[in-house]
Amino acid sequence: MKSDSPGVSPTAPDTQQNALKQEAKLRPPHEAAALLAEHPAATVAPVLLQLNPGFAQDILAEFPAGFRFEVMHAAPPDIARQWERNLEYPQGSVGRLMEPAYAVFRPGATVGDAIERLRALVRTRFITYGYVTDAQGRLLGVITMRDLLFSNSAAALEEIMLREVFLLRANFPLAEAMRLVLDRHYPVYPVCDDAGVLIGLVRGQAMFEEQAIEITAQVGTMVGVEKEERLATPFQQSLRFRHPWLQLNLLTAFIAGAVVGIFQDTVDRLVILAVFLPVLAGQSGNTGCQALAVTLRGLTLGELKAGKERALVVKEASLGLMNGALVGLVAAVGMYVFAAYQQSPNALLLAVVVWLAMVGSCVASGISGAMVPLTLKRLGADPATASSIFLTTATDVVSMGLLLGLASILIR
Repeated sequence: MKSDSPGVSPTAPDTQQNALKQEAKLRPPHEAAALLAEHPAATVAPVLLQLNPGFAQDILAEFPAGFRFEVMHAAPPDIARQWERNLEYPQGSVGRLMEPAYAVFRPGATVGDAIERLRALVRTRFITYGYVTDAQGRLLGVITMRDLLFSNSAAALEEIMLREVFLLRANFPLAEAMRLVLDRHYPVYPVCDDAGVLIGLVRGQAMFEEQAIEITAQVGTMVGVEKEERLATPFQQSLRFRHPWLQLNLLTAFIAGAVVGIFQDTVDRLVILAVFLPVLAGQSGNTGCQALAVTLRGLTLGELKAGKERALVVKEASLGLMNGALVGLVAAVGMYVFAAYQQSPNALLLAVVVWLAMVGSCVASGISGAMVPLTLKRLGADPATASSIFLTTATDVVSMGLLLGLASILIR
């Protein structure tokens, strides 16, 4: 990825640096840090400059303090200062993705002066815009290359700069920043602190790369695959990541099995119900997964505003009610035909039981699909963490319990 960063004179061949970069990109930050720490700091610094800035910051944070100091010392001073500043911001914030701003001018500078300075800068850095700041470093305007090209060389930059500047705050969460830039598509965005001081730049490409990593990790997190696990993760570590969640899933499966055990007499008396248990669990589970997906998407993109949680739960419950009623009709007809074929005297009652159970379980699964991630978030956990496991437990228990419980009550 191109950047405003100057190149670092490597002590290792470019082929080695490229190989290290590719190996690091296949690993989570702590594994990439362990890999790079086996090499000299002078080799590691240029590798980090070729990575996504956010990923590079995460790797730096994993280095031991002494080695991190060596790596920063091996990088150009302006890059090292930016890395140190970025580490002050939390993961997932715009501040972790910043690069230094080089093309910075005072408002009284002339177009000719700016052009001459840019001639030297572009030899070692990739410059997209110029930025005009006051003596305190507060951002006043942006200069485009087109304006520089067609303006009088004696004109002051404050006369040609764009004063309505779109900027990002360093403490913005990445998801919020992504919403703000969605319709803008600028290659570079200035980043300011709360006082309006220009403290760095963030590239649109870096933001989208970082967001793509978060989105792809979310799918695995739902079923207990850690965000840190990649294709290159060693077998033993993958086993440690996954196995505890499978044990949890087994425990929740026992809970669902216990529900069936409670109604063992009903199952023995109405064996036909066993045919429809997986049908009911599958339909209600899918309903819950739909609600879960929409809720996670809303949380990830910041679409779910504070105070709107109840409206979301009511909506998903209503959708579960309507979908369950419609799907339940088909399932009830299927039960009636199957029961009649088996010459059961309770065919009609069995159909009613299936319909009621389908409606109830779909309503419950819709509520669960919304409530599971909301509850995890309120507890301070990642909303996606093992959400599918918790949701499956809720839908299995409710669907099986409703079907067997209603049959026990209505069919004697």
